[in-house]
Formats: sequence, structure tokens, C-alpha cells
Amino acid sequence: MMKIKTVFKSKLMIFGIQILILLLSSVIFNYRIQIDFDLSTDPRAGEQQFIIQFLANVILYNTTFGFLYVNLTWVIVSLLPILIFNNYRKAYSMNLTTFFFPNFFFYVFYWRYSTLSFSSVFSTFLIETILLSITILIVSIGLSLILKLVRKIKNDEKKVNIMEIGLKNRSECPQCGTIFDSKPKYCYNCNIQLKEESGEIIGSEK
Repeated sequence: MMKIKTVFKSKLMIFGIQILILLLSSVIFNYRIQIDFDLSTDPRAGEQQFIIQFLANVILYNTTFGFLYVNLTWVIVSLLPILIFNNYRKAYSMNLTTFFFPNFFFYVFYWRYSTLSFSSVFSTFLIETILLSITILIVSIGLSLILKLVRKIKNDEKKVNIMEIGLKNRSECPQCGTIFDSKPKYCYNCNIQLKEESGEIIGSEK
């Protein structure tokens, strides 16, 4: 069980799941952003454009729907490390790493295979990328700290409940004053009977 948990917590596994969610979301919602390309006689141009277009679909937007879709998708994807790691630093570093991956390849490929078109939209795309990375950072840190606080409150409540149960089970021998963390029938120190046959405690609770 621990081995499975360790594998699931590994950054590579989380990264793979996050990328899979992004790809599935793009396919399910059929989201597309129009990317312009330079004219090319390269026979591989079609493949190159497909990859660039595919990467753009998960990181960029040019409409209100696109803005909502891309931001909401990345917020959902960012929840995975937040829920798994009880540490905001690990959460935001994992999320920014995942965000960096498609961005890096998109910008490199687009610049290399379509220089003119890339230059004309670079500043706009860069601003969108920076804003989205800030959103991911804020969500990762904010939700991680909130979740950590909620977990702390729940743990404190459990500790209080355990202490209350312990106090309820504590009893004292009326003859020698020996304190017990349970409610025994006889005092082991002076052998006095602490419980009636009916089960009623003779000693007082502490």
C-alpha cells in the first residue's frame, strides 16, 4: 500500500496525469485557438503546425470563452498537487513545472517554424502566459494554505475528542486515591471493589 502511495505521489506520475487531463479537456470541449503560420514549402510543415496548434490549445486564448476555459482548466489541473502534497511549495513548483512544459515547446516550435507570425503575436501571447502563471501560483499557494488550515483544525478537534474520552474514562479510588485511566472493578493498590455488581462506579471520576 505504501509503495502504491509513493508512486502516486511521485512528480512524474502527477505530471503525466496533469498533461492527460489537459489533453482530454481539449478533445472533449473541442477548444481551438486560431494560430497563423508563415507560408512554407517544407513537406513537414503540416506536422509542425499540428503540434504548435495542439500546444496552443492548452495554454492560449483570444476570446472570453477561451479565457474562461484555459484558466478554469489549469485551476482544475492545479488541484492535484494541492490535494496530494501538504506543502504549498511543492504544490506550486509542480504546477509551474507542468505549465512550463507546453509553453516551452510552443514558443520554441512556433518561433523556429513560423518566425514572422510568431513575432507579430509574441508580446500578446507572452502577457497571457505571464498572467496565467500568476493565476496558477496564487491558486496553488492560496488553496494549499487553506487546505493545510482545514486539516490542522480537524486534527486539533480529533485530539480534543481523544482527550475528552480519556478524561471520561478516568477514575479514582475513594480509599487510597489511586488514579486510573480506565474504570476497573477493583483497585490494584488496595484491592477495594470499585464497581457494584450493577456496574456503577464507586470511585469518583477525575
